[in-house]
Amino acid sequence: MGEVYANITLKNAGDVEYVKRGDMKAEDVREVTVSACADTGAYDLCITEDVFERLGLKVDGEITATVANGQRVQCKITAPVKVHWEDRFTSTPATVIPGLEEVLLGAIPMEGMDLMVHPRSGKVVGAHGDKPVFRI
Repeated sequence: MGEVYANITLKNAGDVEYVKRGDMKAEDVREVTVSACADTGAYDLCITEDVFERLGLKVDGEITATVANGQRVQCKITAPVKVHWEDRFTSTPATVIPGLEEVLLGAIPMEGMDLMVHPRSGKVVGAHGDKPVFRI
């Protein structure tokens, strides 16, 4: 099937909360729209160092991760990021992988928006059609 990409908008979730409280204007929310590789083999939202800086995210911790080539790298775990795809959204921490060249939309944020990679079309689609359906 090859690589599958989806346009997503990432927002600093802390900024979004400031807007809700009336402490910030909506137009001041730090956000970036990217073409992300929908990587069902990755768990998390993985972002580049540039996206991390552009969103002004805080670091919540660090982990050691094994990347696709088998190398182990030290990665930052960020404060929550609001991830938007079309009319769906979820909030999740992001993993900042040193040297990463493109954003990876992993399985957890895809599940959080009820998305899947369609095997025939090779596109990111709603797993249950036009509206998300979640098991609780």
